[in-house]
Amino acid sequence: MAPDTGKVRIDKWLWAARFYKTRGLATDAVAGGRVHVGGQRVKPARDVRIDDVIEVSRSGHSPLTVVVRDLADKRGSATVAQGLYVETPESVELRERDRLMRKMAPPPPGAGLGARPTKRDRRRFDDARRGG
Repeated sequence: MAPDTGKVRIDKWLWAARFYKTRGLATDAVAGGRVHVGGQRVKPARDVRIDDVIEVSRSGHSPLTVVVRDLADKRGSATVAQGLYVETPESVELRERDRLMRKMAPPPPGAGLGARPTKRDRRRFDDARRGG
């Protein structure tokens, strides 16, 4: 699935590797500094090369560090996309540690209530909060 030129823009590659749902989101992430290649902030037009180390920061999660194994400028199936990169062992370990920490974290307040509060529940909550 490699293109003829051997060069692929990083925003296109991130989209083809299914890190982002649209190419526009990939471009915004690179321009916003959430993607680094070799530890350096890059622009969306930077070409990706095989064996480049890319770090993708995601909100609410630990950064994902991958090594480029193949190039693609067209979005294919998920199995093809998974063949474009290999996640580093350190990144896998950090992601697993984050998953365990989220699992062990206490539930957010109000999670035990089940459904969304009714109008009556909201009034009782407001009265209790005001001290009345």
